[in-house]
Amino acid sequence: MRSIETSSAAAGRAARLTVGLGLCALSACNTPMSTESTRGAGAPAQSAGPAFVLPATSSDEYKLRIARRLVVANPAITYLTPAENPLFAIPVLEVEVDADGNVRNITVVRRPSDDDAQDTIQIAIDAVRRAAPFGDARHVPRPWKFTQVFLFDETRRFKPQLLD
Repeated sequence: MRSIETSSAAAGRAARLTVGLGLCALSACNTPMSTESTRGAGAPAQSAGPAFVLPATSSDEYKLRIARRLVVANPAITYLTPAENPLFAIPVLEVEVDADGNVRNITVVRRPSDDDAQDTIQIAIDAVRRAAPFGDARHVPRPWKFTQVFLFDETRRFKPQLLD
């Protein structure tokens, strides 16, 4: 009788292990595929950086995620060291997103005062478009408009002010 109980216990453990391994395998199906594998040959990448798994619960958290994503999506033109004083340019954009975090509209709120720095506005707009989408905005109170301040150094690299 003892060997039957032991066999039943072993079979139960094996069944639980099989179910657990099956669940792990299924959870891998929920992982988004990389941009590289889902785009056609020669097609441009959609965006850089990982998608956000859990939605932001506040506007402040969402804005911080946007700032971090701007850096990840634009590594060649960003910096994370302390901002220089004085800064070369400080363009300010208002970014409006839809429920999925796609950019709906970008408005220039503040232009650099120096004529030589006007190109930083377009650099900032292009950086926002490269970094989008920004993830689910439905858990953040409306309107889904966020001000993004860009701190440019003289080499025309930027840092989002929230990361300074």
